[in-house]
Amino acid sequence: MEFTAGGRLEVRIDPSDVGKRVSVRRLSDTGARPETFTDTVGVLTSWTGGVLLITRRTGETVRIAESSLVAGKVVPPAPARRRGPAAGFEELARVTARAWPPVEAEPLGEWTLRAASGFTRRANSVLPLGDPGMPLDDALARARAWYEERGLPPYVQVATGAEGTQEPLCAALEERGWRREVTAEVRVGGLAPVGDLEPGDVRLSRSVDEAWLRRYNRSGVPGPHVLGVLNGGPSVWFASVPGTGGVPAAVGRCVVDGRWAGFMAVEVDPEQRRRGLGTAVMAALARRALEEGASAAWLQVETDNRAALALYEGMGFAVHHLYHHFRSLEAGT
Repeated sequence: MEFTAGGRLEVRIDPSDVGKRVSVRRLSDTGARPETFTDTVGVLTSWTGGVLLITRRTGETVRIAESSLVAGKVVPPAPARRRGPAAGFEELARVTARAWPPVEAEPLGEWTLRAASGFTRRANSVLPLGDPGMPLDDALARARAWYEERGLPPYVQVATGAEGTQEPLCAALEERGWRREVTAEVRVGGLAPVGDLEPGDVRLSRSVDEAWLRRYNRSGVPGPHVLGVLNGGPSVWFASVPGTGGVPAAVGRCVVDGRWAGFMAVEVDPEQRRRGLGTAVMAALARRALEEGASAAWLQVETDNRAALALYEGMGFAVHHLYHHFRSLEAGT
């Protein structure tokens, strides 16, 4: 990073730059000699009382003493992705939300409160796309009460790492004691290259069945709420590879929504991994999505799932943004 002007380090940011993406260099608080520096890049989400808060694309908020700054500047938004389809954050956030529809939803201004008896955080968390129509603390109190009435922990789903994402809300939740529990990547890619892969012996269905659910193994005994989420969405397809004992060797789910095809719930029998079954499932689903007119693909993968990350990277999926589920730690939640 280049911070100099005429050979001098300069701090070229101030509190009026809150909300912008910045790059700063500060003295590291190690007491070492010679002095060392630490660089931080992210959205400047607060500058009060001599302390800066910078929220990184990972969702982590870094506190920096103004007195430790040696250089700083505003930097352009994260560059457009060089691979995969163009997409704005809000478009993709709404598409991914429709793929995991809640059983129950209620608007709170431009936020949406979502519940499905606890099946998947994505269907049991606040989707805060816009203004809740009231002060943030009031909106969070309303959300907590709504989830408590349903016997569910209050979660808010917040995105970071792309133009138009929600770093200020991320920092505000952290400041109010909400804890970030899960972080996942939203990745995008072209659909045709996935469809060109070898599909193998994969069977497709419009509805989920008992055998598919036994391999999915995410919900225990599936109730109506599980079936409601899995079968919900604009155009849903389920894939399975025949296995033994009535349990598929691999399964997957795809939701086609206009130009987008979303891949999810890809599960492979642990004893049959590294045989290309996950790839076969995705190829078969991609071909069906292409027949329905889709051209772009997305998927969500937790940041610690290294095997899946390697698979999707090899298929050409690139990171678009990250999302995080924050949970309220107030008493009673």
